[in-house]
Amino acid sequence: MSQLAKAYSLTDVNDTRSLYDEWAANYDLELTSKEQDYVGPIVAVAHVLKDLGVTSLGPETQILDAGCGTGLVGTHLAQVGGKKIDGVDLSPGMLKEAAKTGAYRDLQTADLTRPLAFEDNKYDVLVCVGTFTQAHVGPVALDEFVRVTKPGGSIVATVLGSIFESGGYAAKIESLENQGKVKLVSAEMEDYRRGPGVRARMVVLKVLS
Repeated sequence: MSQLAKAYSLTDVNDTRSLYDEWAANYDLELTSKEQDYVGPIVAVAHVLKDLGVTSLGPETQILDAGCGTGLVGTHLAQVGGKKIDGVDLSPGMLKEAAKTGAYRDLQTADLTRPLAFEDNKYDVLVCVGTFTQAHVGPVALDEFVRVTKPGGSIVATVLGSIFESGGYAAKIESLENQGKVKLVSAEMEDYRRGPGVRARMVVLKVLS
């Protein structure tokens, strides 16, 4: 069984942390191989720029990469001008790899199923790629994402296409809209892992309050 298949089968947070710690050194090699062709990070950053209506990020833009893993998203954010990028992830091993990219201002361990250790309204942009997937983080995390994002700020998150409805993500977004907390800008189906033909919803939310 591949590490990816194992990741999709875990239900215990400690087992998940251990798997990603073990996987960290080879994660990029496996996910960016021709067999997987993991384009989720590139597509997500393109949506960030599109939503902001810019071709590059301003140096003062405060960004949180939630579930940053080895830093694939942060690297792309830095390449388009991001300077103030913070990252959180469950796995210390993954964070060690992310630190090597030089893309991040700060990196912290965090369980995205629990409250985040950040003040309200801290970030202009929150990006979450590869975390809303099978046997990982559920839609309840969106509450914290909204809390730490500034009113007028953007949340860009991938949700594995096969669980967008069944996993409760669509319903959670609708609930947040009904509460006046966010506006759903788009939820387009996009390429995610092109090798096996896996697609994901690219959810873009504008935070209202």
